[in-house]
Amino acid sequence: MSKKDQLSDIHNSGKSYIIYKSKKGFDLYTNFSKKIILNNNNIDGFLNKKHKSIPGNINLYIGFFGYEILNNLIGIKIPKQKSIKFPKGIFYKPERKISLSNNFKYENKNKYKNSTFKININKNSYTKIFNKFKKKIKSGETYQIKICTKYKTKSKIDPLSFFSKLSKTNLAPEAFMIKDKNYSIISCSPENLITKKGLNIFTKPIAGTVKKTKSLNKVKALKYFRKNIKETKEHNMIVDMERNDLSRICKPGSVKLSKQKTVEEYKDLFHYVSLIKGKLKKNVQNIDIIKAMMPGGSVIGCPKISTLRLLNKQEKENRNIYTGSFGYIKFNGDMRFNIIIRSILNFKNISEISVASGVVVDSNAQHEFNENYIKAKALIDLFK
Repeated sequence: MSKKDQLSDIHNSGKSYIIYKSKKGFDLYTNFSKKIILNNNNIDGFLNKKHKSIPGNINLYIGFFGYEILNNLIGIKIPKQKSIKFPKGIFYKPERKISLSNNFKYENKNKYKNSTFKININKNSYTKIFNKFKKKIKSGETYQIKICTKYKTKSKIDPLSFFSKLSKTNLAPEAFMIKDKNYSIISCSPENLITKKGLNIFTKPIAGTVKKTKSLNKVKALKYFRKNIKETKEHNMIVDMERNDLSRICKPGSVKLSKQKTVEEYKDLFHYVSLIKGKLKKNVQNIDIIKAMMPGGSVIGCPKISTLRLLNKQEKENRNIYTGSFGYIKFNGDMRFNIIIRSILNFKNISEISVASGVVVDSNAQHEFNENYIKAKALIDLFK
């Protein structure tokens, strides 16, 4: 049986499965022997538990941490918010893995009727929040903060069909999808938060976005970022914060910029990117790494803790998966996690897309509001 037929069979069987971008294509994980639904009481036990690797087995757990549970893990309480009661995190133990190429195809010929997307914060509301946070920046309570907006629609979707389309039009290095019985997630996340192999650890902060145009290529985008004071300032702040996060768990002097300020190209935009590496201290555990690095600073703002408190006080709606992390933890301690951005969560036949843009002292409300739509556009286009 071809891999295309295997994929269709698994999808149409009703089995739960996960697809995650690999170096050569995608890895599909299925035949889950365990499903762990995380909450504030069992997350420590999950992260601290030791597992013995068995030769020939798939020795890992794969899944996601939601935004709320990551806040709780580092001692930050979130005030009561509007909630759809989606799980705070779920991890799966797969017993089967299939390698797929970048060019895998799947199309569902069924036509689904979807409502128009509605935004939870209109331009006027956004501007009021923006101006409020500008005052917080000027008073020194934060230096940069990310305002989250959410696009929602009533919809029934085929996640594999959406993910197949997304992979063709907007292939991203941290793309993933989850199809479970009562929810699905489709993501073209570009941002790696943790890659850990042995004592080596890497993070790839993204800070800086510009819309693609016919006249703007990769070289010109790099020149734009370098000349733009606001984008450079935002990027430098986030890089410094991620270096500081890594320094808490790495050997002194080992945290270094491996690749500084390059440009990555996507369907509708260019991103400003750096790569930071470090060497872990020998006594550092998985839970220490998660607490130090999550939630990812590039999608929160800086300094991280005080900015999280400001955000949580302001936001009236639960972020669910947005700015959480998806990835895997191997039984030998190695791990890979992204930041969950550029994603669709479909739950109870409602699809939501959350996006955010950064506010610094030089920011403009109109520009940042428009940037949020640019980030959401590749996902909204899938519903057309």
